[in-house]
Amino acid sequence: MLRNVSYKNEKQELEINNLVGKPFGLFKRIREGGVGSGKLLITKADKDIENLLILDHNLNYCNIEMRPNGIIVYFRVLLETYALVIPYYKLVIFKVDSEEYTFNIDQKFIKIKVKGKGDHGFFRKVMEQKAIDYEKYKIN
Repeated sequence: MLRNVSYKNEKQELEINNLVGKPFGLFKRIREGGVGSGKLLITKADKDIENLLILDHNLNYCNIEMRPNGIIVYFRVLLETYALVIPYYKLVIFKVDSEEYTFNIDQKFIKIKVKGKGDHGFFRKVMEQKAIDYEKYKIN
């Protein structure tokens, strides 16, 4: 689900919280060692996102926020902030090579280039959380 989150919208905020859960509290963030990524370079995206990204001529960066039931990929275009909301049950992650990951949800995708070990550790944390979420809802 791709949304413009530049302006406060209660209905949209409720929709996002229902899909991926409310943001983690302060103590959970500290205990986990952070629930957000650093600044990541977007190298490729699907047609809808790419059409937004070409509106400005800057390098395209994003950051990722973990939530209890999914992740949110935030990126800026001109003066607007967009969010790609991905629940864990729809999230598919591919490690393309040693420096790139691709996040897929339905027909949308975003390819991200990582810089260092800290970013790889963050993606490992996302995959672990996805596995925990899968085990929580697995039917025996």
